[in-house]
Amino acid sequence: MVVSLESLRASQSDIFTAGCPTRDVLDHVTSKWGVLVLLALGGGTLRWGELRRAVDGISEKMLASTLRTLERDGFVERDAHPTIPPRVDYSLTPLGTELLEHLEPFVQWVAARAEGIMAPQRP
Repeated sequence: MVVSLESLRASQSDIFTAGCPTRDVLDHVTSKWGVLVLLALGGGTLRWGELRRAVDGISEKMLASTLRTLERDGFVERDAHPTIPPRVDYSLTPLGTELLEHLEPFVQWVAARAEGIMAPQRP
């Protein structure tokens, strides 16, 4: 199997070109925080604090921004409950679940090879 821009563009000539929405979606779902938020939600519905703890190292601002982006793209659902204090739950939509199924082999590959890849870069 050969995957290249050329092979992808053979069936859709403008895919991944400047201004094509595929670039935006790719940026959203493959950003460090985007992938980690999707993975955290792959385990089920989480509240804000649970999600922030699950995605170690993410700031409140970055979590809010990432969730807004993934929600706008249709990958994450935000469910606000009118309680005191307010309760907001986040979960994957069916599209988010489908995306995560496709990301899983990539994430597994990274996890299995990260140490070996980074080892030569250590002082």
